[in-house]
Amino acid sequence: KIKLPKKIARRYPAYELYLYGEGNYAEENKNLLLTGIPVLFLPGNAGSYKQVRSLGSIALRKAEDVDFKYHFNFFSVNFNEELVALYGGSLQRQTTFVHECIKVILKLYRGREFAPTSVAIVGHSMGGLVARALLTLKNFKPELINLLITQATPHVAPVMPLDRYLTDFYTAVNNHWILKAQDLRNLTTLSVAGGFRDYQVRSGLAFLPRLSQHDSALSVVSSAVPRAWASTDHLSIVWCKELILATIRAFFDLIDENTRQITEDPKKRMSVLNHHFVRHPAKIFEEHPEAFTELTGAFRWITVKASKWTYSVYNDSDGKYFTFPLASHRKSYSHVYCENSMLDTSSWIYGCINSNSSMCLEATDLSWRAELLPTTKAIMACLFFFKIVILKLQDYPSLSHIVIQVPPTAGNKYTVGCEFFKEDSRTVQLPVTHLFSFGFSSRKILLNSSNLLYNVQLQHFSQIYQAFKIYIESHCQSVKERKPSVYRLHIPWSHEDSITVAKAPSLTEISAKLHIARPQNDSRAPELNIYSSSDCEYEVILKTSLLQVLGQIMRFHAGALPVYVVANILLTYGGQLRTLMSTGQCSDFSLELVRTAKPYKVEPLVSIVVFLQGFNWFREIWEALALPAVDAAVLSSQDAWFPLVSLILFLFGTGIAYWSGVFFSTSLRLFSSLWLTLIRPPVLQKDDRLITPRRLCGMLSLALLSWTTCGAFAVLVIYLHYLFKVRNRNSSIHAVKNQSLMDSTSKATQSLSSSATIAEAVNSLKIHVTVLNLFTWIVLLNLPSLIYWLKNLRYSVRLDPDPCRCTAIILTCILEILMNTSTAEVKPSKLLKIAAKVPLPLSVAMLAFGRMHLYKVPHFVTFSLLLHVLCCVV
Repeated sequence: KIKLPKKIARRYPAYELYLYGEGNYAEENKNLLLTGIPVLFLPGNAGSYKQVRSLGSIALRKAEDVDFKYHFNFFSVNFNEELVALYGGSLQRQTTFVHECIKVILKLYRGREFAPTSVAIVGHSMGGLVARALLTLKNFKPELINLLITQATPHVAPVMPLDRYLTDFYTAVNNHWILKAQDLRNLTTLSVAGGFRDYQVRSGLAFLPRLSQHDSALSVVSSAVPRAWASTDHLSIVWCKELILATIRAFFDLIDENTRQITEDPKKRMSVLNHHFVRHPAKIFEEHPEAFTELTGAFRWITVKASKWTYSVYNDSDGKYFTFPLASHRKSYSHVYCENSMLDTSSWIYGCINSNSSMCLEATDLSWRAELLPTTKAIMACLFFFKIVILKLQDYPSLSHIVIQVPPTAGNKYTVGCEFFKEDSRTVQLPVTHLFSFGFSSRKILLNSSNLLYNVQLQHFSQIYQAFKIYIESHCQSVKERKPSVYRLHIPWSHEDSITVAKAPSLTEISAKLHIARPQNDSRAPELNIYSSSDCEYEVILKTSLLQVLGQIMRFHAGALPVYVVANILLTYGGQLRTLMSTGQCSDFSLELVRTAKPYKVEPLVSIVVFLQGFNWFREIWEALALPAVDAAVLSSQDAWFPLVSLILFLFGTGIAYWSGVFFSTSLRLFSSLWLTLIRPPVLQKDDRLITPRRLCGMLSLALLSWTTCGAFAVLVIYLHYLFKVRNRNSSIHAVKNQSLMDSTSKATQSLSSSATIAEAVNSLKIHVTVLNLFTWIVLLNLPSLIYWLKNLRYSVRLDPDPCRCTAIILTCILEILMNTSTAEVKPSKLLKIAAKVPLPLSVAMLAFGRMHLYKVPHFVTFSLLLHVLCCVV
């Protein structure tokens, strides 16, 4: 633990700063005489500062390998495992604390020979957003950070926008990065997303906005990272060995030998990150590789004139150079493809410049154009891979020969091969099936020539709601040991490729779906690259996967489901009030939900507004009225929305509302029955006074509780009080009914209630159950701030800022009155007609403005309940 200045420690009592170490290194650095390169780790939502261990441990092993010529000091911030992804009130506090930590860290190196002037930051989840927010601080110097690596950080928008502090924080950070893009050119940013296994933060949110500083920012998905080639869940991205190794290798390649700190050259930083996270050529990074190389050694020179060539090597004591004259191939072919399964980092393919002989003494090294692909063992243990190169001959007009170097081997077995081809002959276009084919139709192609490489372009595949199953069946001519087939789904507009390795022959299933939609100014199509075995044929079948289409909709829009559930319950509530007004009886929740909650009542209005916002005149009127942007229009501009999405979410919301209502009613009946066996139920009484001194005292107490402690806590208290009242009411009704059945003439029954009173009580109970069901979701939406308050109660009794304080004060006053009302007081009201009609426009407004702002949902519900209370008065 690093001791902080007293002023900072008092201001941030819940936060701490630590230095990671182990073994002798930890003992040597207890006195904090540090000489390494500082790296600061920021944990995310409910994250632990101890998560830095994976980075720190592997960095220490790497430093030991180079005899501590260079080493890193890994620091970590303890944010008390706060739920910052759900409660945004502490994000600004975390940001200012990190700024103080950076100043403390740099002071530890003051007076050292190679003292650093900046800190590299690794941020997991929301920690990455906090790191970006540092640049929004007025007194923060941008030169204090030169490298930022984020892991599964939702940069674009919050996963669950549960309070306005969270959305305002995102707006401030993203707007600053847009407006101050020129000032951020010296900061190199890498964002690594987890892929489809990350169910908490979808990868589309982790892509940094494409701005003018795109040359200093890079976004990749872990499935596309060389030597990782795997998706990670939200937590394992912190300790995934393959990703940690790539990160630490990048850190060591970023060191400037003169300053012994991370290089100040932004171009070198981007080159290193591209080398380790985008395209790894299976060579150790060199900032300025030599333009020409001498081909030395007593190797045999062999000329190959064939357009397709394969050579297997095993225990070969003689080195060889295989030369491919290009003059005879340029007219017939456009590209050359070469592959090499030798597991080393040396150069292996060269280009001779204007050589007229069969030998080439000086050549340009083309090995830097190579990239790694996995084999079957690479997926299991990340130990083996093979290298490929694809060269466009037109881009190398000065080359006369391609040279493949095959060095002597001792016990090693590997294969090299080359193939000249014409691009058109290897590219096949496969139009994808329509979304509404539901998997019943398919598209099929047969690749029946024995080539090493195929490119299948997936035409019309560009939207996030598209999802397909691709089946690849390989048929081979002979039964023998051969290299596995590698299938890569390449997305040209983002680094989100996925790779599948399969034995040949075999039947392989691949899922094809997108993390981000194709940009409007981009016409490229995704490709399925097949790196095949030479004597195999391939059949490719593509079908729409309905299950994965629904999965994509949930992945992108599941966070909006509470809005649709509450909208359904609100429509049901309005339907119950209308039934009460017309028939004098209140219908059951489940029956009214089926009858009233129809998507055609709300969806067309929202869709019409979104359509009209495509016209300038309508947008001008909308802005003149100072109305907020419709969430569906914002999502549509991000290519993450289409009309059927809202319909599907509405139907899901109806289902959740229905079964939650059934569960709630059943639980209430069971609990009331249990209560009847233990305690005598209270007598049904009619109270003509809405506000009594006791209730007024209760309202003031809860309002004071909201103001002095936590609004969500007061909401929970009134919710439990309301639940207790409804349980008592239900128990009393059951007791009266049971006693009436046993003795219809008894004095007890006559004194308690008449049949009309029972019917009135049942109607009131149905309304209260619906209100309580509605209020349950409000409690759930406010739960994160309550949890945050409880965790930090030892530091402060009052939650500040509190996102639901004002709403809680109003709600507690409304519910304190509402829980004591009955339908008899509502029926004669002049406002009942308005109260019954208002839930419909409120539901429309909720769907229009609440999808991306969940914290607005309680406001709509509060207004509807306020009208209900007024109905009891007017």
